[in-house]
Amino acid sequence: MSCQPNLLAKVYHWLKNKQNCLLCDEPSLRLIALCEACEAELPWLGWQCSQCALPMPDQQSLCADCTHNPPVFDQVITPLKFTFPVDSLISRFKYRQHWPYGQLLSTLLAQHLSYYFAEGGTRPDLLLAVPLAKRRQRQRGYNQAQMICDWLSKPLQLDNPQRLLLRSRETISQQGLSAKARRDNLHNAFTLSQPEQVRGQHIALVDDVLTTGTTCSTISALLLKQGAARVDVYCLARTDKPQAGLS
Repeated sequence: MSCQPNLLAKVYHWLKNKQNCLLCDEPSLRLIALCEACEAELPWLGWQCSQCALPMPDQQSLCADCTHNPPVFDQVITPLKFTFPVDSLISRFKYRQHWPYGQLLSTLLAQHLSYYFAEGGTRPDLLLAVPLAKRRQRQRGYNQAQMICDWLSKPLQLDNPQRLLLRSRETISQQGLSAKARRDNLHNAFTLSQPEQVRGQHIALVDDVLTTGTTCSTISALLLKQGAARVDVYCLARTDKPQAGLS
């Protein structure tokens, strides 16, 4: 039995009715639960590294890390910075089961991606959610990355195969680990159930937040080794430069 919430359940019927803004509770008068004033105040990602989307103080091509030690994936695409109130919305969605916050942010990401594709950005062949460790998913009851993937796949008309990318072993939390410890922690932590499905394909990994990029780089290396043509990363938000020792 799947632990993922039913996306057609009554909890989502608020989308079909007149709705208030999820941030200020004023009528949104729009198809999404976000008023124009609150949308304008969101921490939109401006200048950024062209590969990892790290927020930058001015317009440059690549950040120092991507210049000297580039990640395995090709590009990160995300519309928002992981600061207030986005960090609070993601936390409530991720840890307290407030699904509407996750769906709202996923809608903003889908709109951002639609514009990117319309401007000539390359569409991927597949969306793959970053999988949770089995123990963590049992405790939480769902994988927030898979939910985001599900919310993106329909409006973007992209395939979203589940159970293709899997966690092959349990890992400890990445939080607080050094860069080397993060890489060691994720060594052989992922596998593909049907490797032939990624050969020659442009894959987009989907997650809630990109921090150091270690997890997505590890998965990208696996996908490329199995013949994927390209790997991008789509996420709801990007953190600022990690603290020393976590990059």
